[in-house]
Amino acid sequence: MVTLVPILLATASLVLMAAAELIHHRRVRAVAPLVFGPSGKPTILGRLGASLRVASVTALVWGLATLLLLPPAAHRSIPVETEPADREHLLIVLDVSPSMRLQDAGPDGKESRTARARAVLDSVFARVARDRLFMSVIAVYNGAKPVVEETRDMEVIHNLLNDLPMHYAFPSGKTKLLDGIAAAAETAKKWPRGSATLVLVSDGDSVPPTGMPKLPPAVGGVLVIGVGDPLKGTFIDGRNSRQDAATLRQIANRLGGQYHDANQKLVPTATLSRLGSLDTADPDHQLGRREWALLATSSGALVLGLLPVSLLLFGTRFHPGPTRPRIPFLAVRA
Repeated sequence: MVTLVPILLATASLVLMAAAELIHHRRVRAVAPLVFGPSGKPTILGRLGASLRVASVTALVWGLATLLLLPPAAHRSIPVETEPADREHLLIVLDVSPSMRLQDAGPDGKESRTARARAVLDSVFARVARDRLFMSVIAVYNGAKPVVEETRDMEVIHNLLNDLPMHYAFPSGKTKLLDGIAAAAETAKKWPRGSATLVLVSDGDSVPPTGMPKLPPAVGGVLVIGVGDPLKGTFIDGRNSRQDAATLRQIANRLGGQYHDANQKLVPTATLSRLGSLDTADPDHQLGRREWALLATSSGALVLGLLPVSLLLFGTRFHPGPTRPRIPFLAVRA
């Protein structure tokens, strides 16, 4: 009903307007020399005037009828509750080891790896955040600890990424990325199939050839993001630390995901789209029936309002009437 009635009304308006314009055209053609001068020919705008009137009235009728029949839309500042079965999940495994505080990341090589991770994740949030998306964060260093589980509060996530020294919550030692992946797999077990995306952000770690945790069916996509300079290392704790791109790429391959070196460039939207479980097309920014109806109503009303004045000024090149004589400057002075 919402779709059919506006179309029927718009079709009726189109037929009536076309018939009225045809009658009007015949009447104007009979007096064309009086309106358009001896040639009897209007300008291009004059020729298109009838078509513009028909199209604008049709668009206006369809838009108004559609807006009348659509249910009212409410814009809420507080997100509505989402059923667990309808939720999308972004599961972040964040490396918080001391090496992530080294300042060799970013296009200029002066950012800390933690700051670069925050910038990269913020760019991801800006393209995937919506009411149905719930975020969980697992911190990994010498072990793994769940920090946040299923939140939509971006301020909580920003606080975690804002240089929070979470490495103090772990005993000193080597980074164990596999522990973080295992904790993520355990967290995602209870979620529906294909509803989660796993994002691992790290500067790398030595990974054993066996023992990679098996991800549950809920994880529909995996993205491994590397930060830090992959070429030039920085000494910390007696070793040369740099982004271990080979290891991170190996982790992505073993998990069936993708690897992206974010030291210079942010994650492309095409990469996010290929994950499958992250929808980068925000429905709030897509044109639906309501938006098209508003566009048709406003454009139709605008054309109908401006067309009479435009035809008066530019509909014909014939402007009859006496011309004002040019009076020389000396005659005016005398």
